[in-house]
Amino acid sequence: MLCHRALVILFAVNVPIVTGLEPDFAYPLENVTIPQGRDATFTCVVNNLGGYRVSSSSSASGDHSGSFKRVAWIKADTKAILAIHEHVITNNARLSVTHSDYNTWTLNIRGAHREDRGIYMCQINTDPMKSQSAFLEVVIPPDIISEETSNDLMVPEGGSAKLVCKARGYPKPEIAWKREDGAEIISRTTNPGSKTKQAIAEGETLTLSKVTRGEMGAYLCIASNGVPPSVSKRMMLHVHFHPMIQVPNQLVGAPIGTNVTLVCHVEASPKAINYWTRQSDEMIINNTRHAMFEVKTSVYSVQMRLVIINLQKHDLGGYKCISKNSIGDAEGNIRLYDMELPKHTKKIGDRRSDDDMDSIGDRDHRLNHVHQGSLRETGSTLEPAFDSEDYSVSTTTRESASPAMIGIVLIALHHLLAST
Repeated sequence: MLCHRALVILFAVNVPIVTGLEPDFAYPLENVTIPQGRDATFTCVVNNLGGYRVSSSSSASGDHSGSFKRVAWIKADTKAILAIHEHVITNNARLSVTHSDYNTWTLNIRGAHREDRGIYMCQINTDPMKSQSAFLEVVIPPDIISEETSNDLMVPEGGSAKLVCKARGYPKPEIAWKREDGAEIISRTTNPGSKTKQAIAEGETLTLSKVTRGEMGAYLCIASNGVPPSVSKRMMLHVHFHPMIQVPNQLVGAPIGTNVTLVCHVEASPKAINYWTRQSDEMIINNTRHAMFEVKTSVYSVQMRLVIINLQKHDLGGYKCISKNSIGDAEGNIRLYDMELPKHTKKIGDRRSDDDMDSIGDRDHRLNHVHQGSLRETGSTLEPAFDSEDYSVSTTTRESASPAMIGIVLIALHHLLAST
């Protein structure tokens, strides 16, 4: 009696294994987001399939062979059957299905295209039918549309500039504008004098009104949509205006035999031709006694420098710095006069030791700068250092006028009036 009861219990335990449980999904499908051109995969895990087949189309066609065609893949938005078990039904060479273990099916989409986006369904033909679905999103990194985007632009000073930047991609890219040099972008309104400054401007169109030369430079259009990489295009805004010259020192005094530097600041766009002449309009060229060079200070400005080596009496008088471009020209005037050294200082040409020469040379260069100045001011202006094998100009700072200094300036004015 006890043995019979044990057999009955054993039979009862084995009933679910023989008849099978209701099929069900072990895990939900997960949504997938990938950049265009990457591979996408959906994995469907089904437990307790038993003898179930997948999709009514399989049963209706009389396909009852075997018990392995259990899972179907369907693109829900188009209602197209993609695959049954491991057999791909659709005519798409980029699709494949792999079956691993006994309950896992993976749909592979190689090199996903934009048209591949949509809802994908894993289905079991139970009664009622069971299915689960997930969404494939195919994103596209931004790409600037060159034929619809501005190139370098030229406007006259005081005019308006309109820069346009358009980009494609999914999601739709957002456009931001920045100046390459980090300066702020200036937006002016119709109200006189009203303007706003911002480090970054947004929108496909950047409009600049009443443009000044300070707004000249490179502007960056940056397109981004959260899909790396962001892309950018560089546009150069040229603002044209006639040359302008500023002369920091209109009156320059230096002892005979020393080196002296004349300086003019030039602003011009487009790029100007710059040169030096004497007051008689005789052009000065580079030679053993004259050295000319330019130092770029901004995208539209340079500093003109003329170095006169071993100043002689015939070098004294008026000098002009001249700048010309396609829009106009400008000139600045400088008068160079002889400034006598103190009586205890001998002429540079006197015989002396090398140490004495070095000491006097340094003092001479200092004197050159101490006694340079505008007709309207006293003192000297900060000058950048200039080094050469044959001559050097030391940097000095603006300093207040001393009694000795005032006396020297009076002497300089006396020489100037006498020369005129």
